[in-house]
Amino acid sequence: MDSDQPAGEVPYGTLDLMVLKTLQVMGALHGYAIARRIEQVARGSLALNQGTIYPALLRLEQKGWIASKWGVSETKRRVRFFTITRAGLRQLAAEQRAWARTVATLNRLLEES
Repeated sequence: MDSDQPAGEVPYGTLDLMVLKTLQVMGALHGYAIARRIEQVARGSLALNQGTIYPALLRLEQKGWIASKWGVSETKRRVRFFTITRAGLRQLAAEQRAWARTVATLNRLLEES
């Protein structure tokens, strides 16, 4: 992890992309499982808590990019399961293109002498 970036902090503007990609790859998941999957893929460099993930899920649902329905978790608790919508798939594709451009630009700038 970069010394300027505190360990565990979600980089600004990336959480929506991470949630959408997780749902695209994994299918329907409840909020806790989404957070744990993102942490797993990040190999310990991120820590997501309820105060981070649930507002993001609410925001994404309000935008129509994800949908939810109530179900029962593997631990027999009543939870909301989230899925990505068609609009969410379009948004994910747009965000992936935008991040690819951003990364390419930063790489060019960092490679300059």
